[in-house]
Amino acid sequence: MPQPRSRGTMSVEAALARRRSVREFRAEPLALDDVAQILWAGQGVTHADGHRTAPSAGGLYPLELYVLAGGVAGLDTGVYQYDPEAHALAAVAIGDAREAVARAALDQRWVAEAPAVLVFAAVLGRTTGKYGERGVRYVHVEVGHAAQNVYLQAEALGLGTTIVGAFRDAELTRLLGLGAGVAPLAIMPIGRA
Repeated sequence: MPQPRSRGTMSVEAALARRRSVREFRAEPLALDDVAQILWAGQGVTHADGHRTAPSAGGLYPLELYVLAGGVAGLDTGVYQYDPEAHALAAVAIGDAREAVARAALDQRWVAEAPAVLVFAAVLGRTTGKYGERGVRYVHVEVGHAAQNVYLQAEALGLGTTIVGAFRDAELTRLLGLGAGVAPLAIMPIGRA
């Protein structure tokens, strides 16, 4: 994937002021550069010691980030898992899964209309192993940090998104092929408003 950029043309303050939830997308593909930048904003590595763009309790990084590509120039239609250390994608499934995600998201049709859909999941045991059941709260705080990064990066790129928390866990788990101990937490469709 294209390397992430650490400088842009929009200030953080401007992105904060302009950020709005977007549920309607133009029918045009996203550039792979933009998708790579969004993924980096959500979970990218920012330091040689493994620190990422979003804080994590104990530096345990339980979040896993997936992208369902249906309209990304230079990326085959399919489901991919983001590898933050390599800033790369690993194919999980071939084919357009956006419609299935929209059904899992309580039939919110607009989810399927985005050219790309992010899904945050978490390996809860990475955090609860150190912090016990309180670690579940920390994971939920962490996904909020990561999702806000995605919101602000999308705004800076002229894209729109909305966080979706209404979905059937079992359907989304099956769709992404999540293993035991991995929980889906949030869906974020991405596209041009």
